[in-house]
Amino acid sequence: MKGILFTFRSITTAQRGEELLKSRGIDAVLRRTPRKLGEQGCGYCLTVEEPAGRKAAALMRQYDIPFRRSFRVLGEDTVEVRL
Repeated sequence: MKGILFTFRSITTAQRGEELLKSRGIDAVLRRTPRKLGEQGCGYCLTVEEPAGRKAAALMRQYDIPFRRSFRVLGEDTVEVRL
């Protein structure tokens, strides 16, 4: 999936993020973190479409749902971005 990927320290935090974003109309998908990024968190991540990335990051900060890192996914490539 192309878009923005957020990594988390725990699956519980990722699930809280998914619930929050969906309740605010952002299509967030909880999935396994790609193997090459697996060391960046708990093994689960959220992905959102790129236009919603900044809003998703702001909402998670506002509601104290900390994500570790964010990445822009471009096909097989990922690039870390600060949101």
